[in-house]
Amino acid sequence: MTKFFQDILKEPAELSKSLTYTLGAGRAALDEAAGILKKAQHIYLIGIGSSYSAALAMITLFHAAGRPAILLDAAEFLLYGEVAENAAVVVLSRSGKSGEIVKLLPKLTARGAKVIAITNTPDSPLAQQADVTLKMMASFDHAVSVSMYSAMALVGGLLTVATEGKLTDLLTAELQSAFTALGAKLNSWKEQIENSGWLDSKAAIYLLARGSSFASANEARLLFEEAAKMPATAVSSSNFRHGPQEVIRRGMRFAVWIDKEKSRNQDLEMVKDLSKLGAKVLTIGQDLPASAGDLVLQVPSLRAEWQFVLDIVPIQMAAECLARFGNQNCDEFRLCSYIVEDEGGLIGPDTKLEEVTAR
Repeated sequence: MTKFFQDILKEPAELSKSLTYTLGAGRAALDEAAGILKKAQHIYLIGIGSSYSAALAMITLFHAAGRPAILLDAAEFLLYGEVAENAAVVVLSRSGKSGEIVKLLPKLTARGAKVIAITNTPDSPLAQQADVTLKMMASFDHAVSVSMYSAMALVGGLLTVATEGKLTDLLTAELQSAFTALGAKLNSWKEQIENSGWLDSKAAIYLLARGSSFASANEARLLFEEAAKMPATAVSSSNFRHGPQEVIRRGMRFAVWIDKEKSRNQDLEMVKDLSKLGAKVLTIGQDLPASAGDLVLQVPSLRAEWQFVLDIVPIQMAAECLARFGNQNCDEFRLCSYIVEDEGGLIGPDTKLEEVTAR
């Protein structure tokens, strides 16, 4: 059993733990952070890597509430960005030590921005310099982000609904129930994926989603690249139909996240057409018909805008399975550091180039 798969198995418990802490011992910090965002004239969300993907879910929730927010890549903001006056900045980083994150903090302070940190490392430079720190309180993963991603997306979502005054006991109960149901799904998903015929380490992969589930598609792209060591493309389902659809060829692999309310019928029609064109399609969603793809992975019931905290898990399992099928070590980075603390270049000082290029 890979360490990646072990991390997935403990993910439901880690999500439950993070939720319990955030709404218990961490509630004062959550409310303080929400108060800052309510008063701010401008809201920025900043992350990099999997943290950027988690912020994609947050920005969808903010926009749905009619509250404008700007999402920025930490490295791009460091070199090319600037915050407006009277701004609040939510900085997401599992370690709080990434090079770009640490370097941008003085830039935020100089502009008088209020900084809210979402991190799993309370003694990190980010946490120490933030005005408010929201601790994820999840266990670190062995290598690629598993619980680190999903717990960050969860805490970010809780902050968003708290800002809008929509963090209710009913939502909390629904989330806890969904995490319990999630744990019961893992072994059946693994069996489905391994026996489906969808896995192919030679085929091109496209990942399509809408709404908050686009965070899952974007994170899935990173998982296929980091764990299975193969390229993948994430694009919104709607944008895919405006030009990129010309790439469709027989044998291509698609993963499509299905929203249970707003775009369900349109996206199921797209899945049918992908199949007619010879693609192999994996679908992820709630209450999907058995005919909705070559591999249909049903996620537990949860309100549509929160599906993103569940629908990342089946694609994590697909990435782990694909890594094994392609004889790739998903528990080891070939080139990347666990925490990227410097900028420039791709090859670390301890990298054995002859081993890397031989694979």
